[in-house]
Amino acid sequence: MKPENFPPNPLALIPLGVFLLSYLAVSLAAGDFYKMPITVAFVLASVVAIAMSRGGSLHRRIEIFCKGASNANLMLMVMIFILAGAFAQTAKTMGAVDATVNLTLSILPGNILAAGLFLAACIVSVSVGTSVGTIVALAPVAAGLAGQTGMSTALMSAVVVSGAMFGDNLSFISDTTIVATRSQGCKMADKFKTNFGIVMPLAVLTVVLYIFAGSGAAQPFTLAHVEWVKVLPYIAVLAAAVMGVNVMLVLLGGTLLCGIIGLLTGAFNVWDWTTSIGAGINNMGELVIVTLLAGGMLEMIRYNGGLAWIIHKATARITSKKGAEFSLAAVVSFANVCTANNTIALIMAGPIAKEIAQKFHIAPNRAASLLDIFSCFVQGMLPYGAQLLMAASLSGVSPLHIMKYLYYPYLLGAGALLVIALGLPRKFQEQEKAQ
Repeated sequence: MKPENFPPNPLALIPLGVFLLSYLAVSLAAGDFYKMPITVAFVLASVVAIAMSRGGSLHRRIEIFCKGASNANLMLMVMIFILAGAFAQTAKTMGAVDATVNLTLSILPGNILAAGLFLAACIVSVSVGTSVGTIVALAPVAAGLAGQTGMSTALMSAVVVSGAMFGDNLSFISDTTIVATRSQGCKMADKFKTNFGIVMPLAVLTVVLYIFAGSGAAQPFTLAHVEWVKVLPYIAVLAAAVMGVNVMLVLLGGTLLCGIIGLLTGAFNVWDWTTSIGAGINNMGELVIVTLLAGGMLEMIRYNGGLAWIIHKATARITSKKGAEFSLAAVVSFANVCTANNTIALIMAGPIAKEIAQKFHIAPNRAASLLDIFSCFVQGMLPYGAQLLMAASLSGVSPLHIMKYLYYPYLLGAGALLVIALGLPRKFQEQEKAQ
């Protein structure tokens, strides 16, 4: 079936409005941003999208919706989510997370504890691929260190959140990296290289700022034994991903390596291993459902002319690639503010961004990098986002207090805007002639 595409039509965006009202408005009214399940909001928006769509009979409209939900890129994305969940949970059960935390804490300089904890959070988040998981692992450590040293608990919590967002943006197994690269059609290794060149100077500057902010603290904690062998899966996954190995093979290999190490060290038996794999897959259930619903809804909006209208309005006054890159930043940032979830924001903004990137000849790795950067920048500073709420809950301080010390997310946003304005790094600015 090859349905026709209707001309730009703002009314096609009504399902998006329904989603925003049912999710954002209801959550704000309830005083709890997670009161309304995002899956319910997407179901409501999808029903409206099908009901109001042009395209003939109800059966045909549902087919159009299913075509969007079953898009090849979305299906591949879902498979990667499933494998990433299996790897992450298996690694956690095997003890890889604790081993990585112990390893990074063992090399922290005692007199620059805040900066060292930021580096630890960066390493852990790049390894585990989840900012929330990093915060869950390190926020209690940060709060304990603050209590023993007299340092600000809000500062130490912000250090962890900052490092967590660094890895959320760069990790090969991060949801945002997976969505950004798949939606723009580029290799993870290419996106990583582009992204790395942008964020590393900002991370170095953040380290310097945290050295001044937290200088003078001693190293009062007792170091746990570092089980080096349990860190190997993360090292192997990172090395293979950087070398450009297919991400599905990387995740399968990582899960297998975690299982072998877990069995040899007695961390679990065969059935515990399979249970961990199943639990990790199940943990991705909501994200998979949202991905499918969002894909179907966005296909209905595209089919009825909604995406064409957004692209027309977003690019009406744009005459340069630089302006187009600013529009990419604006689209994903707006989606992130509305959803408080950078993965969902990327899923929603990805198709629009790809159209804009192709129209203005922005390289896919450049587009994916900018989308991921701005989604992590916004997510990292939202007081109603999962990261700050989790950090606040574990440390016992207000998200607003933590926000004062979120140096890395602020630098990430400002630095990315500067990168666009100056056209840096220049070697990633132009697409290959063959494209």
